[in-house]
Amino acid sequence: MKALLQFILRSVAAFFSAGIVWPVSFFAFHQSFLLASFYALLGGGVVYFSLKQIEHFQHLRKNGLTRREYKFIEENLKEAKQKIVRLRKSMTSVRGISHIKQNFNMIRTVQKIYSNTKKEPRRFYQAERFFYSHLDSLVELTEKYAFLSSQPAKTKELSRSLRETREMISQINEAIEEDLRAMLVDDVDTLHFELDVAKQSVNRLKDTERRSSSERA
Repeated sequence: MKALLQFILRSVAAFFSAGIVWPVSFFAFHQSFLLASFYALLGGGVVYFSLKQIEHFQHLRKNGLTRREYKFIEENLKEAKQKIVRLRKSMTSVRGISHIKQNFNMIRTVQKIYSNTKKEPRRFYQAERFFYSHLDSLVELTEKYAFLSSQPAKTKELSRSLRETREMISQINEAIEEDLRAMLVDDVDTLHFELDVAKQSVNRLKDTERRSSSERA
């Protein structure tokens, strides 16, 4: 929503800039219609991309990142997005009601880590294990499980491998849930601090009201 609003504001600013440049070029500087139109488009483009660069710089400053760090995180997010698509595809191909809830929870946790990092890139460093290890393992095991479970003939060895793979997927899911908790630990601590401050304020207010009531009595 914020990105859409920023795009609209940049577009409006560029449109108005072009609207100012064209008559100035055409009437004040006596440029031809085509040249005035070219300068108007050029001016609008400069305004649009200048505002975009300013927004990008503010975003980097807000997250405490350099351009190099941001580019590095963006590349990892692109790779993660492709892996999540593969994960969804393999999970939807697995049949069995007993796995639906676990698969849903896994996708929700994975998507939450991704969306949190996309929104606030600095969180990448709080979930490095997820991006460097756990997501890869989950995708590979889920794809193998989906392939093996789709085979018509189930031998004892195959059934055992499927069971072991599912158990390992469950363990990785627990690790990913821990990755999410680690990502949110600072937010939880901040929330507890704010709650403590609010409680102290409420208690002081109650004490003041209580003393005022006692004095009036």
